[in-house]
Amino acid sequence: MSSPAIENIHIGNNIRRIRELKNIKQHVLASLIGESQQTISKIERTPQVAEATLDRISKALGVSSHAIRVFSENIAFRSILESNQYESQSELAQINSIDKIFELYERLLNSEKEKQKIYEEYIKNKIA
Repeated sequence: MSSPAIENIHIGNNIRRIRELKNIKQHVLASLIGESQQTISKIERTPQVAEATLDRISKALGVSSHAIRVFSENIAFRSILESNQYESQSELAQINSIDKIFELYERLLNSEKEKQKIYEEYIKNKIA
């Protein structure tokens, strides 16, 4: 006998949410598995999906059939937030690197200005 948690899983809804998160339209998914858009619509409204159909859909979506069965929006959103946080940290590191480049450039420029002043003083003293 199945546990109540497993019986309450709506596979079609999980397929729809994963498809939407991957920004794949119904007609595109349908074309990937050799079905019509209407068939995908019907599957997404169905709580249980045949194993063979689930396998074809999972391959087209690039996820395992197990991932579709146990899909949780909370886990998915947490994963997305973590990846966005990583991207933000990466962007921050790039900004810090650019700031360091500008700082080094300014130091180099000031050094060159100092050399120019010293050279001009040398020339002025040499002529006088």
